[in-house]
Amino acid sequence: MSTITYPSASERAFSPRARLAEIGWARPSFIGLLAITLLLYVWGLDRNGWANAYYSAAVQAGSQSWKAFLFGSLDASNFITVDKSPGFLWVMEISARIFGVNTWSIQVPQALEGVATVGLTYMMVRRWFGPAAALIAGATVALTPVAALMFRYNNPDALLVLLVTGGAYGTLRAVESGRTRWLVLAAFLIGTGFLAKMLQAFLIVPVVTAVYLFFGRPRLGRRIVQLLAAAVTLVISSGWWVALVELWPAGSRPYIGGSQTNSVLELILGYNGLGRVDGQGQLRGGARRGARTSAGPAADLRGSVGPRFATAARGADRRDGATCARRGGRPEGRPCGRGAHRGVAACAP
Repeated sequence: MSTITYPSASERAFSPRARLAEIGWARPSFIGLLAITLLLYVWGLDRNGWANAYYSAAVQAGSQSWKAFLFGSLDASNFITVDKSPGFLWVMEISARIFGVNTWSIQVPQALEGVATVGLTYMMVRRWFGPAAALIAGATVALTPVAALMFRYNNPDALLVLLVTGGAYGTLRAVESGRTRWLVLAAFLIGTGFLAKMLQAFLIVPVVTAVYLFFGRPRLGRRIVQLLAAAVTLVISSGWWVALVELWPAGSRPYIGGSQTNSVLELILGYNGLGRVDGQGQLRGGARRGARTSAGPAADLRGSVGPRFATAARGADRRDGATCARRGGRPEGRPCGRGAHRGVAACAP
């Protein structure tokens, strides 16, 4: 039976003072790789305008309202959320609060996430195969067309890829050292990736589990205990926001966009879960991409996100119709009262 030969501590050490100094070109080539990647990802970035105006409008809302920031609301009045968890918006919204709402403050964070992904890729490959292979790997990631598109656009994928890459790096370090902290860090990063694009972040979980279970250094019993600790970390880091939304009174928070029952669990398991597999979760229509206007991202949404609001309205109509039926009345066509801005129908006798 073949055995795995792990690099020694000195061989796998990634330190600017130690390993990179051994080869004169390694340090400048690594810095140059990151600099060129950043230049490629930000060059002409303003050509994208507001990019995905749907998410840009949410960034504008989050820069004006902390409640919209927390829930990922599409508008500052907190009528409805976007159809994803809001983690990927938080980075852009913090940038917008610091630098104002503009195409650069929204899209530069995505480019920086791309640079960080390239850097992590270099570090992972460098530990096992040396700086030359690491440079090739990093450049391959930077120049891959889909990566160049992803890191120059304000969709959730940029942060998701960065966090999943970080999870892979933490797993590698855990396999090398056998330390629980690296495995827990990997689980935390993957769990945080769930807050960027929900269940897509968990696609790597079976791989991480199998790699550490079969190739980790400690004895099997300890590996299982470590994986259980990582599982708890994964649940907490990914589930705290879900629990917060579910426990928050529905009448005092925005409607969950992409759901028909105002439930974040439905959004996770339906529209962003099985709906992505069978195609039933896809709504026709959506925000226009790449529209350029000086009126702001919200202006690009006029007449373009009707299906998303219609989903919320249908769910509200069914809920309120059932409520009226129980009261022996009928749903009236005009909204009124506290729920008027949410499209809640009045109940007439």
